[in-house]
Order: sequence, then C-alpha cells, then structure tokens
Amino acid sequence: MVKTWSVSYPGVSGRQQRRVFLYLPRMYYRDRDRRFPVLYMFDGQNIFFDEEASFGKSWGMGEYLDKHRVPIIVAAIECNNGDNDERMLEYSPYEYDEPELGHLYGCGDDTFAWIIERFKPFIDKHFRTMGDRDHTFIGGSSMGGLMALYGLLNYNEIFSRAAALSPSLWVAPEQLMELAAEAPLDENTVLYMDYGTLEEGTESNMFDLFSAMGAHLLNCGIDITLRIVPNGEHTEACWERQLPFVFHTLMYNVY
Repeated sequence: MVKTWSVSYPGVSGRQQRRVFLYLPRMYYRDRDRRFPVLYMFDGQNIFFDEEASFGKSWGMGEYLDKHRVPIIVAAIECNNGDNDERMLEYSPYEYDEPELGHLYGCGDDTFAWIIERFKPFIDKHFRTMGDRDHTFIGGSSMGGLMALYGLLNYNEIFSRAAALSPSLWVAPEQLMELAAEAPLDENTVLYMDYGTLEEGTESNMFDLFSAMGAHLLNCGIDITLRIVPNGEHTEACWERQLPFVFHTLMYNVY
C-alpha cells in the first residue's frame, strides 16, 4: 500500500508543498508488532505510479515489493520540477558547472538537513520503523543517485546502506573520492551502484570514472555491488529492471 500526502518543504525557490509517497508492505498490517527498515528515496513521483511519473513511466516499485514480499518501508519525497533548475540545485551537494546551465550552487546539504531533522523523525514517529542506522537506507537515480552516494558517505552515522543507480558522478568526482577517503565510515556500510552501457556519456569517460569510483569506494572499506548494465539506459524503465539487484544488496543480512 502506498500512502500519499503533502508536506511543507523549504526548497531553493522558497517553502512549497511537496508530495510524500510512503510504501508499507502488506505484512505491516498483518503483524502489528513488527518493525521495518526504511529506504528513503529521491524523485518520489517516479517511484510507484506511472500516472505520477515525470516521463510517464515509474519504477513500479510497489508491485515489485509486494510480489517478492520484501519487508521494508519506502519513504519517497517528490523532487522540484521547476523551470529554473531547482532539482539540479537541491540534488547536488557541490558547486559545479553544467554546459547548458552554467555555474550551479549545490544545496544538497540543505536537502539532507530537512530529511534528517524533519522527515526521518516524522516517519519514525508515525510508523513502525527500525529507526537505527543499521536499518536506515537512502536511494536514488541520476542526480538522486549522486545524492544517495553522498548521503552514505557524508551522513554515514544516519545511513548504513545506499542504492545509487546511474549516479551523476561527473558533478564532482574528485570531491567524492576525497570525501570517501576521509569520512569515518562504519564497517557496516553497503552500496549498490550501477551504470548503463547506453547512457549518455558512456562514449566518453563515464566508464573510466565509474570503475575508478567503484574501486576507490571498495578500497575505503565499503561493501559494494558494482554493475555495468548491458543495454542499460537512463530511464525509469531500466531502473525498474534493476530492482532485484538493488534489494538483494540492500536487504542482505538485514534481519
């Protein structure tokens, strides 16, 4: 079951209403004493329903989780789809230059401050979560994938596991590698990360960057599932097909 409501969100263009999409597994209602790990997701409008998705196709995550009886809560917050690159700002922890958009000032830490200080406490208070670090995960794709990776590294005391699908590593690869090397990572830190062979940028240096980042993260002590997706594209339909790999990694040895 997916519950939906609106929250007041302090976005870069001012306080605004954002939708929350919260998945509760069927067993949540059958076993009233059981608590569940939580996966926090970016781009919430794209996770569950095709009719809500930005490009008409979602990840179909609810159907997958129901079919495979995955014992997890998913809390997904809608992104900013404004015309002034607000999503790019809210989903980047670093300043960077984008050829078509110019110089962008990242507000990713402000986004995480809201998730950690407001959103997570609300979810933990109102739903039967396992709110400790070992059972708190973060995930996303593209810029959301970048944020998931950054969250795992910079807020490792909050998030123990992450799924970064097609992460926008090009934004700040040197800063990410430096952060991974210096961050005080818990030994129980797990990451799923992938990239598709048909994604934009694969004809240049994206595979080199992806493999270098994966090797670096592995050397930093992260337990990582690293995948190059054959014929993988930068689309929700492709990310949906990776869900078996994502949840095999995130849920491994959780209980």
